[in-house]
Amino acid sequence: MLAGPSLAGNPIHIQRLLTTNECMRCDLSNEDLRNAHLIGADLRDADLSGSNLIEANLEGADMTGANLEGSNLTGATVTNASFNDSNLDDVNFTRAMIYDADVTGASMNNLDLTSAQIFDTGIGIGGQDPAFD
Repeated sequence: MLAGPSLAGNPIHIQRLLTTNECMRCDLSNEDLRNAHLIGADLRDADLSGSNLIEANLEGADMTGANLEGSNLTGATVTNASFNDSNLDDVNFTRAMIYDADVTGASMNNLDLTSAQIFDTGIGIGGQDPAFD
């Protein structure tokens, strides 16, 4: 017997996101959104924790205040997106393209940035935080 992905989010929220591209404060936790075209999506304050966003296109998406803890964004396109005040702890950004993303106030502990392309975005590896100088 084959089982599909475990869906812990709200199916009504998934349908709303896929039909309107808007889902503020939605429960999308642990959802399989691989290859989703979420260009310009309004995901403010949404719970995307543990979600599969492999190869998703999040260009211009507004994820201000969203919880993406433990999400998999391997190979995702994340250009001109807003992650202001978001939880990005333990996010897998392997091979992701992260261009001009705003991460002001975001929590970014234990990111996986293996082979990620990062330009004009406040994500980096190593170095000292200027706030502690």
